[in-house]
Amino acid sequence: MRTFSQYISDLLKGISSLLKGLGVTWKEFWTKKVTRQYPENRDTLVISERFRAELVMPHDENNEHACTACGICQMNCPNGTIRVVSKMIETEDGKKKKVLDKYIYDLGMCTFCNLCVISCPSHAIEFSNKFENATFTRDKLVHQLNHEGSKLREKKKVVKEDKE
Repeated sequence: MRTFSQYISDLLKGISSLLKGLGVTWKEFWTKKVTRQYPENRDTLVISERFRAELVMPHDENNEHACTACGICQMNCPNGTIRVVSKMIETEDGKKKKVLDKYIYDLGMCTFCNLCVISCPSHAIEFSNKFENATFTRDKLVHQLNHEGSKLREKKKVVKEDKE
């Protein structure tokens, strides 16, 4: 059976702990708060360059991209977020060539692991900082990354000059 002195000792320890907690609360009550007014500060909002928000496929001014439809990004995606749909065409030389038809990206399934970007041999995809992706339905999170009518960017031929 506990003695009266142990009861008083435990009571004082509890009151001491309570006062320490209240001290932290009061100190926090008097410190200056900094609130960021999010929707209004979109123009001045600074997001880290390392932040991964949404996968994009950059196109140049001629609506050309660098994706060769190799499918390595699709193979390295751990949960099937990316689907590369390609088609075979015949070139002027009579050779068959695989070209990108559709590049489908499901933002709702993406884990933002960056394996697709790292493994892309032609550096055709990258993550953007666009973070406002909230929707009411999941089907709006499925995007086609290649633009309508886009084509593969032609590689510039490097001419080596003979040095004498």
